[in-house]
Amino acid sequence: MPGSTKTMGVLTMGGLVVVTAYTVTLGSNGWLWFGWVVLGLITLAMVASHTT
Repeated sequence: MPGSTKTMGVLTMGGLVVVTAYTVTLGSNGWLWFGWVVLGLITLAMVASHTT
């Protein structure tokens, strides 16, 4: 996996931790979860494009 894909993976996992912590402390925010899902889909697309 190239460095940019690894970086996106780390950012996606870090984003999950941040969004989960926010949800636990302050309550759910749909926009944060939506943003994380979009980030995850972009990361998956990057992984898929490098494996082909």
